Amino acid sequence: MTARTARAKREQIIDAAARLIHLRGYRSTSIEEILRATGIGKGNFYYYFASKEELGFAILDWQTSRFAEGVLQKAFGDKRDPLDQIHAYLDLLLELARKSGCRGGCPVGNLAQELSDTHEGFRRRLDRAFEAWRAFLEGVLRRARTEGRLRRDADPARLSRFLLAGIEGAILLAKVRKDPDVLADCFGELRAHLAAWTVAGQRRLLPAAPTTPASFGARRRLKAVRPS
Repeated sequence: MTARTARAKREQIIDAAARLIHLRGYRSTSIEEILRATGIGKGNFYYYFASKEELGFAILDWQTSRFAEGVLQKAFGDKRDPLDQIHAYLDLLLELARKSGCRGGCPVGNLAQELSDTHEGFRRRLDRAFEAWRAFLEGVLRRARTEGRLRRDADPARLSRFLLAGIEGAILLAKVRKDPDVLADCFGELRAHLAAWTVAGQRRLLPAAPTTPASFGARRRLKAVRPS
């Protein structure tokens, strides 16, 4: 078997197993089901993976790489305004949810909910995956602040964590309700929160200047509180 053929077969196993685990969960998916889905024998399976755990780790790596190369690259791969890129990212996630009918949810989020409390190896890997995602969003937000789109007092690290939590929570709620409008509503609130931290949003929050001249009494009160 050539290295190219072996790599293709390994990816075939990962792809088939990932589809099953995405919908059924890691613990509820047996090796026998994976063998049936891929059409390979048990001996061939153990040629590529020493255990189901090793396959699970490979699936997690594959899913995060696929997410980066597909979704993130599509939303952030151009030179648009960084905040426009984040909005495009939310639009893309919503589009994918509508196409799937919110079935399955986030593959990485599913694994985190299922295994973070029971499997330390997965917890560490999942933590690294989410931290890489958060750090990516932080970088985009830092660029927005540098370019004068975000207020100078905005904290990209905190904002990126809030966005990540909001996205994952919204996907979970939409999955439970099987309703993409739930996702749209939650994303609308995320957009509003982000807009409040923009320079334009800060201007909208400033008190409006009076449209009529102040009265004589008001001018006297203002003069009284001015520093000497």
